[in-house]
Amino acid sequence: MQKIALFGPPATGKSTLARWLSTELGHPHTDLDDILFTPVGPLPLPEFRRQAAEITQQDAWVVEGNFSKLADVVWHHADVLVWLDLPLPLIVYRIVRRSLHQLTGREDSPQARRLTWSQAFFKRRSLLRTAIRKYRNNRPRYARQVAETADRGVKVVRLRSPRQVQQWKKQLKGPAESRPRGATRHTTGP
Repeated sequence: MQKIALFGPPATGKSTLARWLSTELGHPHTDLDDILFTPVGPLPLPEFRRQAAEITQQDAWVVEGNFSKLADVVWHHADVLVWLDLPLPLIVYRIVRRSLHQLTGREDSPQARRLTWSQAFFKRRSLLRTAIRKYRNNRPRYARQVAETADRGVKVVRLRSPRQVQQWKKQLKGPAESRPRGATRHTTGP
């Protein structure tokens, strides 16, 4: 397992699992959000695709992000595609908990410093409402795109609960113990 792509809705544990895989396998880790969102705004799609494709041309990588529009440049280049398909009530709980931690100052990150109560909960396009809408609207499309990716020979792992995530990690732990640890975080962009 040299090239791993992870995707799923917000608050499914993509970053946590990607960092763990990066450390366990010794592969560089890239969060696609770090590429897309620059200090001057989001990259144009062609540049975003170019930078993502550049990363997936490497021999080993762990790439996370909920960007199915990059399936051809990320997912199709992976050895393994991990779909974190957790239940909606759990996602809602995690978004609320994470947003409250960020809004009350318990988490210090660029995202937490930019977050407002309206952005988290009350705006029409709040984090919470967007996550619910995308969960309901995107799952059928994800299923089709994942099937297309599997047809290209990419192994697909669909994890539907935190317990399944832990079991999958436990399966990987045995062979990974002999691999180098301490991978670097790989990002590109301006």
